Amino acid sequence: MSTPEFITVIGGGLAGTEAAWQIAQRGVRVRLHEMRPVRKTPAHTTDKLAELVCSNSFGADDVTKAPGLLKHEMRALSSLLIECATEATVPAGAALAVDRDVFAAAVTARIESHPLIEVVREEVTEIPAGIVIVASGPLTSPALAADIARRSGSEHLYFWDAIAPIVTLESVDFGIAFRASRYGKDAATPEGEPEAQGDYINCPMTKDEYYAFIDALIAAETAALREFELAEKDHFFEGCLPVEVLARRGRDALAYGPMRPVGIRDPRTNKRPYAVVQLRQDNVAGTLYNLVGFQTNLKFAEQDRVLRMIPGLGSADFVRYGVMHRNTFINSPTLLNPTLRFRASENGDPLFFAGQIVGVEGYAGNAATGLLAGINAVQALRGQPEIVLPQTTMLGALCHYVTHCEPKHFQPMKAAFGIFPPLENPSRDKRQRAEAYSARACADLERTLEQHPELRA
Repeated sequence: MSTPEFITVIGGGLAGTEAAWQIAQRGVRVRLHEMRPVRKTPAHTTDKLAELVCSNSFGADDVTKAPGLLKHEMRALSSLLIECATEATVPAGAALAVDRDVFAAAVTARIESHPLIEVVREEVTEIPAGIVIVASGPLTSPALAADIARRSGSEHLYFWDAIAPIVTLESVDFGIAFRASRYGKDAATPEGEPEAQGDYINCPMTKDEYYAFIDALIAAETAALREFELAEKDHFFEGCLPVEVLARRGRDALAYGPMRPVGIRDPRTNKRPYAVVQLRQDNVAGTLYNLVGFQTNLKFAEQDRVLRMIPGLGSADFVRYGVMHRNTFINSPTLLNPTLRFRASENGDPLFFAGQIVGVEGYAGNAATGLLAGINAVQALRGQPEIVLPQTTMLGALCHYVTHCEPKHFQPMKAAFGIFPPLENPSRDKRQRAEAYSARACADLERTLEQHPELRA
C-alpha cells in the first residue's frame, strides 16, 4: 500500500465529523464526503453537518451514569462534538441537551474552516481506494449499502428509529401542565443554586385520562410503510420504540415506561399523578419543547388528534410531527476488529467503520466511535499499531461489545454499565457499583493516555 495524501471519511454526521476532526488535528489531510443536499434523506431537513434528527439530548452528564462516563472519556480525548454540544447546551436537568440548530451550525463551522479538511458535497456510491472511514450512518444510500454488502459478503441487519413531536412553549396550557424535574433534580444555575421552576414541563394524567389516551393510541392509524420496508417492519430497536408499539404491548406499558410518574408531584393536588408526559426544551431560546420518549409513526392527522388528549396539550401547536425511518447497521461481530477496522482490509487499504452503522446507539456513542476510528486511521497511515481501549472504559466496552457479541443475536447497544467486565468486589448498592465502575474507568483511561500519548490530538 502506498502512502495516501489524505484519509477519506464518508458521512458528515456525528461519527464522520468527529473522525475528520481527530484526523485533521493530527496533521493529516481529510476529504469528508456528505451527500446532502445533493441527495436527501427521509429524516434530515438541512444541509448542515452533524444534524440531530431524533432527539436533542446526549443523555446524562453525570460521570457515575454510563452516558455521562462516556462523555467524560470523550472530553479527555478532546472530542469536537462534546465541545460543540457544551457550547449549545439548553436546560435539561442532569442531562446534556442542545439547541439542534446552534449545535449543527457550530460543528459545520469548525469542520469547514479547518485548513486540513475538504468537505465534498456528493454521494459516494462505492468505497474508494486508500484509507477510508465509513460513517454513513443509519440512512446509508442504497448504492453505498450495496457496495458494503458486496465487500462484507453478508446481509445487512435493519431496525427502526422514530422521531418525537415538538410543540411550542406558548401553546402549552400551564393551567394544567407544570414545571418540575423528577425528585426536584434540576440543572444548576451559574451561582450553583438549583433552578426553582424545573427543567421539564409535565402534563399529568389521572387514571381515567391515561386509559382513554392508551385506547386512542392503540386504535390510531400508523403511516404506511414503503414497499421495500415491509419485510422489516417488526425490527424495532428496543431503546427507540414508537410509543404506539409500546402501548400495544400492554395498557400499562407506558405507565411503567416513558409516562412513569415517579419523582413527580402535581402542585394542584400535591399528589403523584397516575401518569405523566414530560416535555424537554429543544432550543436555546426555550420556545420549542419535544415530547420525551414519544417517538411515533402515527399518521400526522392521528398525531394531531390523539396527542391533544394529553392534558395541557389540547391547543398545542405542533411544529414537527413524529416520523419513523429505517436504520441500517452491519453485523459488526463478524466484520470488525475492536479498533473498528474492517477485518477483510487487514492486508490491503485500511477500511474502518464508525457510528450507528456499526451498531452503537446514542449520539455520544456514535461520535465516540468516530473519534476512535479517526485516531486509528492515522495510526494506520503512519504504520503505527492501532489502539484498542481497555474494556473497563466505556468507549472500550462499547467497541468490544459490538465486535464480540454473538453474531446471531447482535443488536445495537448504547453506553451501559452492563457491558463492563465485572468488578472484583461489587457492592450490593447500585449507586456504589456505578461509582466503582466510573472510578475504575477514569483511572484506566488515564493510564492508557500515559501509555499512548498519540491518543491526545
